[in-house]
Amino acid sequence: MALARAQNVKNAVIVPAGAKGGFVVRRSPATSESGLACYRQFIGALLDVVDNLAGDGSTPTTPQGVIAYDDPDTYLVVAADKGTATFSDVANSIALQRGFWLGDAFASGGSIGYDHKKLGITAKGAWVSTRRHLREVGLDPERDPISVVGIGDMSGDVFGNGLLRSRTVRLIAAFDHRHIFLDPDPRPDEAFVERQRLFDLPRSSWSDYNPDLISPGGGVFPRSAKSIPISSQVRAALDLPDEVDSLAPDQLIRAILAAPVDLLWNGGIGTYVKASTESSADVGDRANDAIRIDATQLRARVVTEGGNLGVTPAGRIEFARLGGRINTDAHDNSAGVACSDLEVNVKILVDRAISQGLLDPAARVGLLADLTESVESLVLRQNELQNETVGLNRARAPRQLDEHRRMLARLEADHGLDRALLHLPDESRLQALQERGEGLTSPELSALAAQVRLAIRAELGEDLLDDPATTALLRAALPQQLQRLGDEVFAQHPLRRGIVGTALAGRLVDDGGLCFTFRVSNDTGASTDDVARAFLIASRIFRLDDTLGAIRALDGSTTLTDTLHVEARRAAQRACCWLLQHRPQPLDVESEVARFAGPVAALRERLPQWLRPADLDNHEMRSAWALEHGAPPALTDKVYGLLDAFCLLDVVELAAVTDTDPETVAATYFAVKDHHRINVLLQAVSELGRDDRWDVLARQGLRDKLYRAARSLTRSTLTYAGSGDAADAVDRWTRHHHDLVARAHRTVDAVEVLDARRLASLSVAVHSLQTLSGSAQLLS
Repeated sequence: MALARAQNVKNAVIVPAGAKGGFVVRRSPATSESGLACYRQFIGALLDVVDNLAGDGSTPTTPQGVIAYDDPDTYLVVAADKGTATFSDVANSIALQRGFWLGDAFASGGSIGYDHKKLGITAKGAWVSTRRHLREVGLDPERDPISVVGIGDMSGDVFGNGLLRSRTVRLIAAFDHRHIFLDPDPRPDEAFVERQRLFDLPRSSWSDYNPDLISPGGGVFPRSAKSIPISSQVRAALDLPDEVDSLAPDQLIRAILAAPVDLLWNGGIGTYVKASTESSADVGDRANDAIRIDATQLRARVVTEGGNLGVTPAGRIEFARLGGRINTDAHDNSAGVACSDLEVNVKILVDRAISQGLLDPAARVGLLADLTESVESLVLRQNELQNETVGLNRARAPRQLDEHRRMLARLEADHGLDRALLHLPDESRLQALQERGEGLTSPELSALAAQVRLAIRAELGEDLLDDPATTALLRAALPQQLQRLGDEVFAQHPLRRGIVGTALAGRLVDDGGLCFTFRVSNDTGASTDDVARAFLIASRIFRLDDTLGAIRALDGSTTLTDTLHVEARRAAQRACCWLLQHRPQPLDVESEVARFAGPVAALRERLPQWLRPADLDNHEMRSAWALEHGAPPALTDKVYGLLDAFCLLDVVELAAVTDTDPETVAATYFAVKDHHRINVLLQAVSELGRDDRWDVLARQGLRDKLYRAARSLTRSTLTYAGSGDAADAVDRWTRHHHDLVARAHRTVDAVEVLDARRLASLSVAVHSLQTLSGSAQLLS
């Protein structure tokens, strides 16, 4: 059940959303001849019943003798896993022999594929999680010494590759099923070289570690020993009582697990940490009952789960509530699954290109090898975005609890979310969190983020997934070296919709935000499909990719990058709502981009000349913190200027409907906002409380009314523009509507001068501007 739950979460970042099975040989080792014979039989049986693609490669066929009660489903792949890691070529040879459409894409990681251990992809992905956690506590694993204890040995894929990710790692203790390794005061550079030697040494164990390189007081000890001497150096490193001079192996392992270090790296098999409220029977891993500890005993600052089930779900949540940094195993070690998925997608595209004469068949093996670095980069980029998303929400979890609560309810109602299965809180627990001023923990957010991705993907319509506007998403999901292939080849990819849907769901969550689609849908009544269209348009109009890319490239604190990211998202969300409220539905992506992108880009260049002192003061106030914390001035101006640039959508639209030069409209628009104190009121609205959903809705309602008033007043003022400048037009309009303006301004002035910036007073002020704009239109 736990593995099935983990696989469901990993499905959020790969193309298929299906089931996962297993191959288990009970009477002999899987790697024996009899085990291999069983494996061949198993693979053959799978291919006996799975649908295939025949003929032109796009027509599903059902195997002879099979009665199918469901729609054709031709996607079946075999993942290399424990016991079958060397069997990929065997499975692929059977697939090729049987004419299965995936060929050697059927089983990933074979001789013509991407070997996970050689790439170290699972460990590298888990290290991305580690790096994010360490950065949040002020450590840079590329420069700062990182104290580590670990589960595993250097011959293991995840453990071995993981402990080679940084030369600053100080591995003070580790254990596997054979040995306990102790190095209380390691010399990082020498230790790194020795770990590399052990990793390269076939079937190495900790007993192969050069004893001359182990610091005084350390050593390698068999787990079969009755007692292990504890030196003063080991006592200090593990923070053991002074009177401890020896420990049984199981006792020492528990001390290692509870060591006060920066990182506990799990690269092993088994469950070593549970919640204090759980019993060993609850865990279901009897082999490790004697060494398991409670999450309350963990003293590591960060726990990374390169292996599955190292900590129970309840244990993760308990550790996180106590201030520890941890995700879920499915989150940390998803890179291996993502790499296998990408291998399949790449091979399909390459084989399609070969069949159409666009690539030389003889160059296939070399091409796939040349793509290795790009495949790794794409997979790790996905891990970085996943960790950024969870990290952003982790930092803001208490203030977002109400929204997370409503998202859970919707996922439960619309998508059958099982909170108990995913260890997500029910309503009573959510209420208790709210009363304590707490939010969801990182493990809960990891699970929630995966479910949001899956839900978005399920709600995207085929028309959007087939829209040529999404071809860029398909291309971006595959290596750069393949971009020279024409759009037609990409469009014919049998998994096109799945790849695009996964990529688009990822963009909406990672670039827009975990709550973005839910929030915009609630605010506008739009479907997920419509929100996705609006997001694609807004992203291209305001070149959001470039801005977010520059933020992500910063080598600063996560607090700084998160703050800039949230600010950029605010403008994207408002632009999406504007498009959904003011443009014909369903939105045509290419038409809307053509309508707005060019004019907005041209107007952005001249935006500073139209901004008034109040605009500039507000910009300076909002951006001051980022500048003080090291944000580059040019990027800071771009990010904090997005809200002003968002107003250009109104400007472009007003220019079109009034047949007026866009620059004249822009100058008038910002002069109107300044003259009627609309910017002052917008700032006051942004300072209102947001304690619950109703506060948020009230803020949003006032903001929308202010922007509508600005549009309406600008349109009315444009009739007075003539040949003078914007200020003259505003003055002439004001004189013509003197009594109405005076009445409205008295109310606005009262709010500003008296600092009566409460919901009631702001509502009255906003209403006065609405009345002004409405009355002025009647009199014009």
